Amino acid sequence: MNAKILVVDDEAYIVELVKFNLEKEGFEVIVAHDGRTALDMVDEENPALVILDIMLPVMDGLEVCRMLRQNPRHRNLPIIMLTAKGEEVDTVLGLEMGADDYIKKPFSPREMVARVKARLRAGKLLQTEDAVREKALVWKDLVIIPERYEAYIRDKKLDLTPKEFELLRILASSRGRVMTRETLLEKVWGYEFIGDTRTVDVHIRHLRMKLGDDSSAPQYIETVRGVGYRFRESGYL
Repeated sequence: MNAKILVVDDEAYIVELVKFNLEKEGFEVIVAHDGRTALDMVDEENPALVILDIMLPVMDGLEVCRMLRQNPRHRNLPIIMLTAKGEEVDTVLGLEMGADDYIKKPFSPREMVARVKARLRAGKLLQTEDAVREKALVWKDLVIIPERYEAYIRDKKLDLTPKEFELLRILASSRGRVMTRETLLEKVWGYEFIGDTRTVDVHIRHLRMKLGDDSSAPQYIETVRGVGYRFRESGYL
């Protein structure tokens, strides 16, 4: 049997959309419509992952997330928050409370399913000490583990040089934010480096090749013409 997913949302349309698409992929889906019931179901059903809306009756999603992270039994339970488009404060708060990822409404069902699969794959790779797990970066099929200087795509370890790994880590940890070539040069090579920004371009090209990323239709690293690079905030159209 495939993994059990708990979906927590009080909007019937969202619940049905998520449930239909996850079940189509073979997942078992259970549902809660308020925060208190969600906490009870986590204890009773032991789901592999929780998709958690922020705006919930009885107890909001932020409080549910906080309480799950305080419970040693559920400290490493993957949590994906659902946030309203443009609610940046909610997104930041969710991540601070311990959520692993977030999806902005309205969302693509394909992207939602891909995020779930990515988090479950990451969980298998990260069945180790909490400190390593908590600092991992996960995006689509990509898992980055800074503590070990390791990165994986679809469970396959990437053969990255130290500079390529640092570029990937810095871009992924600032997802959606444009990083200038000068900033990347400073962060990866340091103030003392004697060279120009073409060094960044060469390493990005090599990194893309190892990621299997097409610069004309990137899944991971976008070029922002005349400025620098950005790790994509949304990966599925």
